[in-house]
Amino acid sequence: MALYGIECAFCNERGNWTRVFHEEKRKPNSDKRLNFDVYRCGNCAGYVHVLWSASEYGSMRGLHAYQVLPWPLTGKPKASEDWPAAVQRFWVQAHQSADSELWDASSVMARSAMQAAFRDLGAVGRTLKDEVDDLSGKGLLPQVMKKWATEVRLLGNEAAHPEVDMPEMNPQDIRDALEFLDQLLNYLYDLPAAIQRYRGRRAELGPH
Repeated sequence: MALYGIECAFCNERGNWTRVFHEEKRKPNSDKRLNFDVYRCGNCAGYVHVLWSASEYGSMRGLHAYQVLPWPLTGKPKASEDWPAAVQRFWVQAHQSADSELWDASSVMARSAMQAAFRDLGAVGRTLKDEVDDLSGKGLLPQVMKKWATEVRLLGNEAAHPEVDMPEMNPQDIRDALEFLDQLLNYLYDLPAAIQRYRGRRAELGPH
């Protein structure tokens, strides 16, 4: 049973399961069995019911189909595998917070994801503003992205260092910041990785 593909309906953790119940029903005149399993999530201790059966025919033997109850109602945002682990973690939290309309938390996590990316790329400075200026000076951050990075930094600062009478965040401001963050990470990581994979594929084909 490919447990790595099963997502918890309650906390969205994948693959962290312990089987706590098993029963099976055999198909008459066949080796095929319908399995009834209950699994407990190792992260949140929630339970799911998994119904599955393995194929009984020829080359398909060993493959199996399954159904999970309950199935997650909302999917966890999936970060690009081309990003550093810290960037992925903060990015996921930024988007999850926005999905839950936790705008302050989303702005802080967006800022953290951006700063983690800049530091991964070797940004130097005492503050995030200094790091933005450093990457811009090195030519790694175009001027238009420098301006948007400043907006994300300022939004995150408002929530991270609040005033007593600070008004609520504008949800559209946070959505715009997340859109920029996605475009920024695509520019910094996904596009270079895609170009590298393309060149590697062309190199394997040899000269034309």
